[in-house]
Amino acid sequence: MPDESVKTMSHGALDGWEQRFEAGCAPGPDGVQLAEMRMSAQLSLRGDPGDGNFRSAARSALGADLALQANTFTRSPALACLWLGPDEWLIVAEELSATELEARLRAALTGQHAAVVDVSASRAVLRIAGRRAREVLAKACSVDLHPRAFRAGQCAQSNFARAQGLLALESDAPIFHLFVRRSFATYIAEWLLDAMREYRR
Repeated sequence: MPDESVKTMSHGALDGWEQRFEAGCAPGPDGVQLAEMRMSAQLSLRGDPGDGNFRSAARSALGADLALQANTFTRSPALACLWLGPDEWLIVAEELSATELEARLRAALTGQHAAVVDVSASRAVLRIAGRRAREVLAKACSVDLHPRAFRAGQCAQSNFARAQGLLALESDAPIFHLFVRRSFATYIAEWLLDAMREYRR
């Protein structure tokens, strides 16, 4: 069954899918589970990573350093900062409101050459966990997801079943978060459930 600790919030892209996710999971230590994450805040942050003042201001607002290495993310207890490009990050949080987080960033970055945009409505987030999670996701993309190549704290943008997405490995358990456009959420969920079918007994 999906992890019951997953935070449930309103306005999910896949509201009403809980029973389908539960029925589609492959339980047990060798299985795979799928669920929707409800991120209350997703913000796009842009700025110059070579500017120490920008990095310090962002750190003071977020409680975490920005990821400076390509295809990695950093986190604090409240949020994660995912690297999207040389001067762009996706800031995501489960508990903090987008309004609160945006206000905090804007206040800290006053006078800085930076941009903060609320993109919370643009992406759905799927949680794929279990020992078979890498195999399921490998069917959908060309990213090398072998544990030697893709470890906790890494992220990658790629096409997943022909839809653009952002994949982040939260834990080597493994636990993945897949960010996709909300308009593709139903398609991707259907695709993943079908890819999980062979692992159900």
